[in-house]
Amino acid sequence: MKIALAQLNTRVGAIDQNTDRLIETSKRARDEQGADLILFPELTLSGYPPEDLLLHKGLRRRVGDAAARVLAEVRGITVCFGMPEYVDRAIYNSAVVARDGQILATHRKWILPNYAVFDEKRYFESGTDATVFECAGVRFGLVICEDAWYPAPSAAAAAAGAEALLVINGSPFHTRQRAARRDIVRARALETSLPVIYLNMVGGQDELVFDGGSFALHRDGTAAFEAPLFEENVYLLELAGTRPEIGQTPLPPEPDPVATIYSALVTGIRDYVGKNGFPGVILGLSGGIDSALTLAIAVDALGADRVMVVMMPSRFTSQMSREDAEAQARIMGVRFETLSIEPIFKAVTGTLAPVFAGLPANSTEENIQARCRGILLMALSNKLGHMLLSTGNKSEMAVGYATLYGDMAGGFAPLKDCTKALVYALARFRNGRGRVIPERVLTREPTAELAPNQKDSDSLPPYEILDAILEAFIERDQSVDEISASGFDRATVVRVLQMVKRAEYKRRQAPPGVRISSRAFGRDWRYPITSGY
Repeated sequence: MKIALAQLNTRVGAIDQNTDRLIETSKRARDEQGADLILFPELTLSGYPPEDLLLHKGLRRRVGDAAARVLAEVRGITVCFGMPEYVDRAIYNSAVVARDGQILATHRKWILPNYAVFDEKRYFESGTDATVFECAGVRFGLVICEDAWYPAPSAAAAAAGAEALLVINGSPFHTRQRAARRDIVRARALETSLPVIYLNMVGGQDELVFDGGSFALHRDGTAAFEAPLFEENVYLLELAGTRPEIGQTPLPPEPDPVATIYSALVTGIRDYVGKNGFPGVILGLSGGIDSALTLAIAVDALGADRVMVVMMPSRFTSQMSREDAEAQARIMGVRFETLSIEPIFKAVTGTLAPVFAGLPANSTEENIQARCRGILLMALSNKLGHMLLSTGNKSEMAVGYATLYGDMAGGFAPLKDCTKALVYALARFRNGRGRVIPERVLTREPTAELAPNQKDSDSLPPYEILDAILEAFIERDQSVDEISASGFDRATVVRVLQMVKRAEYKRRQAPPGVRISSRAFGRDWRYPITSGY
């Protein structure tokens, strides 16, 4: 028999569009690929994660209508798709199996994740029953995403007579997730001695990005098939034999970690801009590494014709920065404008002079410059309809080295979860595919250019030290004592963690950005702003 894996990019709330694609894809798999069974991702009809949309009565009605359409219009192929299932006052995260207008089985997700970016217990009730259905003479056990991370659901399906396991997923990307999925699903194959087919969705949804990477394992846990990462497509597998085995396909090479992250960022920007209907994006191009990388990713995601950049020099902007910004804009073929902030800066400081009389200059004047730039960029965004991309990175956001309502202004922050070290690695990777970032941008010492001869190191520990401390605290929840014991100066650790604590109010007001680590600022970071800890 032939099984089609629909590694699709659905859109949350776009129920009619998602249903149209499900129906069209099913018919093509039947007619062009000869598929007996087609799998779609978790919560196909509503998109994943639908969050509080699930609570709207209108969504309940529209999902029901969509499911009825699938049953009415898909014929000659067994279809397995995810949907929120409403039963009286309960909602289930369910997978429906249907053929020729008849529902063959409905699996209600057993294990509801409620950690990191997941809040499924807020919405769903847990299922309790094993689900097994027959297609083309093969008995399939069916589970949904987190079900596969625990032995019981798969074991129950095997005990109920399953000859192969199917897992449909909405599993978001982070740098460690791909390996974790393989290890977990391999354990299920070995425990049950059954082949396993794992389907994942692809695409961006707010700060989450889904990498696809669907795969199949033989009953001994070895790989039978691997789908590309971040590519939407329908893949065909064959299952044969009285004791069903998955036909072996050529396996792709192991993906490069930096290349994979770059693809995640491109996908995140493309879908955030596209799914929200923006004609393009705008960003401030400073001549520094963060804005340079953001520009490269934006052009790769959207095309040069949908990207505009603005150089906004001040009295502190070096000639090097002016030249490098213009050079990159020219290389990438984007619209480039230069708008000086000097007139605005003089007007603001002049207006404040009577109130500031007798007070020394400090970070206030630096922040005014950043906010002058924010005014210009937001005005262009409003007038042209282009969304503003913020260019800050995770290292800066962690310690508050950013200006609220200044360089933090924007609708989306692509590098929000990328440390400074990762920013450099990504920039070098992109230049390896064709030089688009001037070499001086990669080699010069980082500077905000808001004061004479300013360097980031004037305010922060060296980034290689800062990033290591931040990773230990943010991603591994280590204490001051634990971080210090690993070789870092205790006073530096205390200083950094105090900066992280003080900056929480800023992060709460920051735009969303692509999540690529196991713990990003956003959905899975919920520290209190007001805290005596």
